[in-house]
Amino acid sequence: MNPDQYCQEKAARSGSSFYYAFLFLPPERRRAITALYAFCREVDDVVDECRESSVARMKLAWWRTQVDALFSGQAEHPVMKALAPHIEPFGISDRQLYAVIEGMEMDLDQLRYPDWSSLSKYCWHAAGVVGEMSVGIFGETTPETLEYARRLGTAFQLTNIIRDVGDDARRGRIYLPGEDLDRYGVTSAEIMDGTHSERFVELMRFQTARAREHYQAAMRALPDHERRAQRPGLMMAAIYATLLDEIERDGWHVLDQRISLTPIRKLWLAWRTWVGGGTWVVRRLSR
Repeated sequence: MNPDQYCQEKAARSGSSFYYAFLFLPPERRRAITALYAFCREVDDVVDECRESSVARMKLAWWRTQVDALFSGQAEHPVMKALAPHIEPFGISDRQLYAVIEGMEMDLDQLRYPDWSSLSKYCWHAAGVVGEMSVGIFGETTPETLEYARRLGTAFQLTNIIRDVGDDARRGRIYLPGEDLDRYGVTSAEIMDGTHSERFVELMRFQTARAREHYQAAMRALPDHERRAQRPGLMMAAIYATLLDEIERDGWHVLDQRISLTPIRKLWLAWRTWVGGGTWVVRRLSR
C-alpha cells in the first residue's frame, strides 16, 4: 500500500461528510485534501483512542516531530509522505499543522470551556485552521475566502459539538460554554447524567442559532467568483447544515443518541451542490 492509498483508506473508513466532497475533485487536489484529512484524522484519533493522557501527549509530541520531518524533506509516516508533494503548491505551512496538533492538546488539557471566547479559540484550532488549508487546496484564495473558511470551520465544529453532546459527556467533556449553561439554568451534572429538559432544549436552540450565524457569515464572506472553486467546502456546508436541521427537527435529543444522515443523502447533497456551482447552498445558508 503506497502513501496515497493509505490516506484514501483512512478517509473512506471514517465515513465522514468530508469524504463525499473529495470525490468530485480533480486527482491532484483530491490527493492533497485526502492527505490533509488523513493527518487530521491521525492526530484526532490519538486523543479519542488513548486512555492515558500521558501516552496521548507523547504521541502528539511525536506527530510534532513528523511535521518537522515533513518540512525538512524527511517525511517518514505514510500520511506525511502523501502530504509532502502538496505543501508548496498549495501553501500549507508548518504553523497550520502545528495548530491542528495544539487543538488536540487542548482536548487533553481542558474538559470545560467557561465562555464563548475560549470555545471560539478551540474551534479555530480544531476546524478553522483546517478550513484555511483546505481553501488553498480547492482553488485561489483571497482574504475574504480565508474569512469564509474560518467561519465555516467554526460552524462545522459547533454542529459537531451539538451533535455529540451526549458522546462527549460520556468521555467527561462538555464543550458547551459554562456561561451559556448558567444563562439557561442547566448544570454540568444534568449534561453528564443525560437529563433532557425544556431548559436543555432552550440551551441547544441558542447553540444552534450561533452555528447558523457562522454559516451565514461564511456565505456572506465568500466572493461570488470563488464559489465554483470552493464547491467542496460548500458541499460539506450543505451536509452539515442539513444535519443541524435534522437535530433541531428531532428536538435536540442528543444526550442519548447520535443523529446522522444516510450516505445516500450525503452523496445527493454533495452532487446537487457540485452541479449547481454552490449557488443554492449559498442562497439557502445566507437566509
